[in-house]
Amino acid sequence: MMNWTFLTNHSHVLICLAADPEARLRDVAAQVGITERAVQKIVADLEEAAVLSRERHGRRNHYRIHTQQSLRHPIEAHRTVQDLLRMVAPGRRQADRP
Repeated sequence: MMNWTFLTNHSHVLICLAADPEARLRDVAAQVGITERAVQKIVADLEEAAVLSRERHGRRNHYRIHTQQSLRHPIEAHRTVQDLLRMVAPGRRQADRP
């Protein structure tokens, strides 16, 4: 079992939602390997940071990734969310391409 990874759970959740903007949070939790409650907290953090927004579509949420947002840590602040998604998930759908 791995003890650590290079990317955080926040980035893992973001990558999952970029790949499937209508994913259920329980499915994201299973994919990332954390609880659904942890995913809910991460989504709230990402919304507060204006990295994503959600809209209600019937009984489901649709997540829009704001790809032009800068990454948060000073070491990577010169890069955007789009740069991260391109690096990790090339060829996957990204929710708000320019």
